[in-house]
Amino acid sequence: MTATADATTTDTSTAVDRDTVRDILDKALAEGRESLTAPEGRRVCTAYGIPTPGEGLATGADDAVRIAEELGGPVVLKIVSPDILHKTEAGGVKVGVRGAEEVRAAFGEILANARAYDADAAIDGVQVQQMLTGGQEVIVGAVTDPTFGKVVAFGLGGVLVEVLKDVTFRMAPVDPAQARAMLDDIAAAEILHGVRGGDAVDAEALADVVSRLSLLVTDFPQIREFDLNPVFARPDGAWAADVRILLDNGERHEPVRYTQEEILATMTRLMRPRAVAVIGASAEDGKIGNSVMRNLINGGYAGEIFPVNPKADEILGKKAYRSVGDIPGEVDVAVFAVPARFVVDAVAEVGRKGIPAAVLIPSGFAETGEVELQEKLVATAQEHGVRLLGPNIYGYYSTHEDLCATFCTPYDVRGGVALTSQSGGIGMAILGFARTTGMGVSAIVGLGNKADIDEDDLLTFFESDPNTTCVAMHLEDLKDGRSFVDTAQRVTRKKPVVVLKAGRTAMGARAASSHTGALAGDDKVYDDILRQAGVVRAPGLNDMLEYARGLPVLPTPKGENVVIITGAGGSGVLLSDACVLNGLDLMDIPADLDEAFRAFIPPFGAAGNPIDITGGEPPSTYEATIRLGLEDPRIHALILGYWHTIVTPPMVFAELTSRVVAEARAKGIDKPVVASLAGDTEVERASEHLYRNGIVAYPYTTEMPVAVLGAKYRWARAAGLL
Repeated sequence: MTATADATTTDTSTAVDRDTVRDILDKALAEGRESLTAPEGRRVCTAYGIPTPGEGLATGADDAVRIAEELGGPVVLKIVSPDILHKTEAGGVKVGVRGAEEVRAAFGEILANARAYDADAAIDGVQVQQMLTGGQEVIVGAVTDPTFGKVVAFGLGGVLVEVLKDVTFRMAPVDPAQARAMLDDIAAAEILHGVRGGDAVDAEALADVVSRLSLLVTDFPQIREFDLNPVFARPDGAWAADVRILLDNGERHEPVRYTQEEILATMTRLMRPRAVAVIGASAEDGKIGNSVMRNLINGGYAGEIFPVNPKADEILGKKAYRSVGDIPGEVDVAVFAVPARFVVDAVAEVGRKGIPAAVLIPSGFAETGEVELQEKLVATAQEHGVRLLGPNIYGYYSTHEDLCATFCTPYDVRGGVALTSQSGGIGMAILGFARTTGMGVSAIVGLGNKADIDEDDLLTFFESDPNTTCVAMHLEDLKDGRSFVDTAQRVTRKKPVVVLKAGRTAMGARAASSHTGALAGDDKVYDDILRQAGVVRAPGLNDMLEYARGLPVLPTPKGENVVIITGAGGSGVLLSDACVLNGLDLMDIPADLDEAFRAFIPPFGAAGNPIDITGGEPPSTYEATIRLGLEDPRIHALILGYWHTIVTPPMVFAELTSRVVAEARAKGIDKPVVASLAGDTEVERASEHLYRNGIVAYPYTTEMPVAVLGAKYRWARAAGLL
């Protein structure tokens, strides 16, 4: 049916009425309530221009009949009680009620059911609401996430919302364009566009509801959860049929935040120090303080190294000092290698000396249950102006400074990849991978407990660091999710950021009173918002490392057309599957290009895409088809599938491919090329040769080269480069 005239309009120019919402919330909180009634929820929606059906509050059966007659058509009756949140469970909802007799009966039944459900519940009356039909039922909601704060949700609604879980999340607020993109981000997006002759919903009106709700919860942090479910999305607009608002009067703590300039000043002294103090330096082999000293000295660090140990005069040829205050001149970083019980007082000394950064290797803080000790540490550091890296870390490497401030094995292969990890074990896996692959790194940093310095601070430094071209981060949580997103959105416009988020249950099994709260209880929030931040999320540790290794090697594609050239049909099928999984678009080969490829392949080969040149072809066929793929401007990326044969041995394939790609680059043609090599062990050396020449190549796998290419595409799209 068509909505009656008193349903709220969707005019996007409607001004918001914050005073009305503030009065409603203040009154409810003053009464000690944790939720609003449905009529209060409707007033809140109206204040922010969110359309709702016509309705009225009936305190008696005669009232209900009168309101139903004024609304016309079938109506919905719902119990209104601050003590009954789940109205359906209480038998407090009647749908499709027509005529005076049915309205009276429904009114009485709802009251009886409510009293049977909760005899002590305060009952304000029964809401009589215009019944909307037709269109699609969707949910628009918001929840307060412990990591990202206010998060807005959109998805399929109605009774199946928690079964289908077809929902997407974004950090609030979202503007109308971002809200519009959310509509296309659910699996069932085609339903909204109209299927099987059905009408498309009014997408602009629906996006306006999402945007307005996101603004509302941003303006009023005391709103804990907010459900509009269902929202009836129709060709002529969108109306919220049911409103559920939960409140939180608890104290809200904003994290300490520094300006970009403050962060960069401290992080520059941390990552490019002119002088380092080692507190707890030792001359005894096997001690952490000895390992740190040896790594600094043997690693070739050119700055000053000051060991601090009250019981020593000299350590490893360096004059030792009784305290950090005795060191002459400025010091940029203090590396701690003393037990946890001495750290707080030593940090105060570091602050009095004017040292801006402390690297805390010791464990024995929050990770062992010593939360109060860690809180005291942080308070002391803030009081004395010291930023903390750690505690409970392996240290850090800054390779372009020849700085190895760690008790682990040194690493000195300079390059453009910065790697961070929250776990020491993962940090060592990163180190081993870098050594095995020869991956050049600009930094490897442990974050540990993240008592202070976190991913935001590191990203701010790496953003401006000319030695860093790609950042890869292993994290178990985000201390300040909103700050991370803001920083990542800025950084990813310039450099790829790869994230491995460990732990797939961000909020665990926390009980939630709203549909949106229940839906936000898993990894979907992290997944959607990390994508909103523009980062490339890696599914596993090896993926993160391979993305970090490969993304700087691959040039940025200039378009979406991907072509597969393969010597084996089976490989072509697997490569095609991998393209689908990684969101790559296999080019629809035009007739003239198809004919051009056919000129080089045997009659029993297959053009199209994949282009199957067959396994028995000589090197010249590989060379001709690869050159054609590079030189045709309509093709934007190439995936090569090689099959080991005596006719074209692995190293012959690797060398000719490298040469053809190099010749194209000399002409200004720089497209991403990845390769999958199937064959005997010789393909391993061939893959290494290709990688060294700017072609991301792997033996024995069709998945990984395509995954790396897919990661490059995801970053390029997020950075607005396509």
